[in-house]
Amino acid sequence: MNYVIVIASPGQGAQTPGFLQPWLDLPEVADRLSRWSEVIGLDLVRYGTTADAEEIRDTAVAQPLLVSAALAASAALGATADVVAGHSVGELAAAAIAGVLAPEDALRFARERGRAMAEAAAVTETGMTAVLGGDPDEVLAVIDKHGLTPANINGAGQVVAAGTMERLAKLAEEPPARARLRPLSVAGAFHTEHMAPAVERLAAFAAELPAADPRVRLLSNRDGTVVPSGREYLDRLVAQVSSPVRWDACMATMRELGVTALIELPPAGTLVGLARRELKGVTALALKTPDDLAAARELIEANAS
Repeated sequence: MNYVIVIASPGQGAQTPGFLQPWLDLPEVADRLSRWSEVIGLDLVRYGTTADAEEIRDTAVAQPLLVSAALAASAALGATADVVAGHSVGELAAAAIAGVLAPEDALRFARERGRAMAEAAAVTETGMTAVLGGDPDEVLAVIDKHGLTPANINGAGQVVAAGTMERLAKLAEEPPARARLRPLSVAGAFHTEHMAPAVERLAAFAAELPAADPRVRLLSNRDGTVVPSGREYLDRLVAQVSSPVRWDACMATMRELGVTALIELPPAGTLVGLARRELKGVTALALKTPDDLAAARELIEANAS
């Protein structure tokens, strides 16, 4: 049997207050976070340990914080994967893990991306709501009816609707049949037309970054495609800011590639939950704290033998 391991990095909304605290027990993680804090001018250690939920909800903070957590944990894991993928801003961590970007450049990109998207979000009061369950076609039809965008199509019965707060309120009043709604703790309607102002700014920023071709198979949120070119991947990262995340397509590609195990980097849990519902037979592990490192290494060794 062929074994295929995927390392996945979560996106915005996965962060919780203090989630980085256990990782600081590892001196190399603390050192990296301190160094990266100086590189991007943001106190990653404080935001990952003592900052409250509202502070880390700020897009300009959340995005580099999430990327730094994923990269620090990946370095602590010290293992390579056959496939790498990230959800939304998690794609920047994936790019660094796959060798497309240096970690520092991925963090600079995340810092710029967070600022640009925060400014775009401030123009109009917008938000995002997870739609859980219901008939998939009906869910998309109702989202469209209310003038919203399916900003994340995550598979496993989860779609995220995004748009103005007024339209999200209408969705809450008239939801799809047999579906549950859960407003998300994010600052705006990411991956929609509302983020268009950020795209031009990020295109100019990304054009100045050196990009190498990925060392492993690297999936794109646009359509789940394995992207062999580092420069193309950066172009996709820029465009993805204002277009939907197709995590369902990424999981479909994982299935086609014969993925046998998935390890989600911190703050882990969301992508593992989707994988357990959608990728039957795939072993999924959430790397939440350093206590999970041994299990993750064992899983990699077992799938490599």
